[in-house]
Amino acid sequence: MESMIPGGQMTILCGIITWIYFSSLFNLTQKLRSFIQPWVSKRVRSETRIIFEIQKHQHGVLDALFSGLSCVVSVPFYTAFLPLLFWSGHGKLARQMTLLMAFCDYMGNCVKDMVSAPRPDSPPVRRVTATKDEKENALEYGLPSSHTLNTVCLSGYLLHYVLLYIESKDAAIQIAGFAIVFLFVGLIGYGRIYLGMHSLIDVISGLVLGLITLTFWILVHEYIDIFLVSGQNVISFWSALTFLLLFAYPKPESPTPSFEYHTAFSGVTLGIVAGVHQTYHQFHHDNVPRIFTYQLSVPMYIGRVFVGISTILLVKFCSKTIAKWALPISANALGIPIRSTNYIPALVCSSTGKKSAEAKQSGYLQKLLFFVNQDTFDVDTGIRLFQYAGLAWSVVDLVPSLFSHLRL
Repeated sequence: MESMIPGGQMTILCGIITWIYFSSLFNLTQKLRSFIQPWVSKRVRSETRIIFEIQKHQHGVLDALFSGLSCVVSVPFYTAFLPLLFWSGHGKLARQMTLLMAFCDYMGNCVKDMVSAPRPDSPPVRRVTATKDEKENALEYGLPSSHTLNTVCLSGYLLHYVLLYIESKDAAIQIAGFAIVFLFVGLIGYGRIYLGMHSLIDVISGLVLGLITLTFWILVHEYIDIFLVSGQNVISFWSALTFLLLFAYPKPESPTPSFEYHTAFSGVTLGIVAGVHQTYHQFHHDNVPRIFTYQLSVPMYIGRVFVGISTILLVKFCSKTIAKWALPISANALGIPIRSTNYIPALVCSSTGKKSAEAKQSGYLQKLLFFVNQDTFDVDTGIRLFQYAGLAWSVVDLVPSLFSHLRL
């Protein structure tokens, strides 16, 4: 299986469209939620005493330790860490972890918003939100624990990659690697309960979903990588996939930041896929210079980081500015009724307008989206997607080109 054939791509896309249509037609999200949510909510309430027992040992040092560990496995951390991994020469690991992170983020947030189960009540539970990221996480639903899910998948895949990379058959090294991963996952899970962010059922569900996801990914990651670097219709397929997954996302009981996180990381994935596919033989093949070799010394790598970070921040700002200007114009030209949550003040005000005004905007493209039961579309989603896609593309295409010109 050297590449995914167009027929297979069409099957996947048609499958997602079919799911969107029937889930909307039969209100499957609401039916699943009514079946699962009461049971989960009951478990969350009954496990409050377990959280009390754990929090009886509260201490400032433990607050700092578990808050720090939560930051290390958060989405913002990986968003900052993955570019450094690309520029270190470990391109295959970087792109696989990016795709896996996006997959975990989508799966975890879909389940969160589909079930819409509460976090432990605070008060009486003591909740520690030491960072802005944690305060935003607290606005999401509880089950599953995304931190546990992400830790299982990413630390497990990293161990898998390292053991293959060093080609070690030493049982002691393998046992030590597994022990470190188990300890790390255990600390993260325990820390989420200690911080009052999750109940035991949330952590267990994150662990189970993480193990299932990791097992699946290890089985298919080589096929995905081959498709990414040498497949047919890669960019067009991934663009369509990203677009459809936005509509396949379940609607939560109440709005949460989960969909915004998914949109941002989907944009990152789209930019990475497009950039790597176009420039694989230039910047991302297996023989590129890697850090700690004479071809890429530490001073050279520091220079890369300085140039790269400056560039991607500029690209992020420019892509957001362009998107805020171009997407509303394009939507109006295509007759798509739009609103804005906070990016475009004029559309924030107009989002409360009468449906008759919205109906005048409807056009052919909106009619094609017959499976989407929406009066208006949030243009902020498109802006966020374009912004992060541009940022990610610069990480793997524009910035490596600058490295080449600067002899870094």
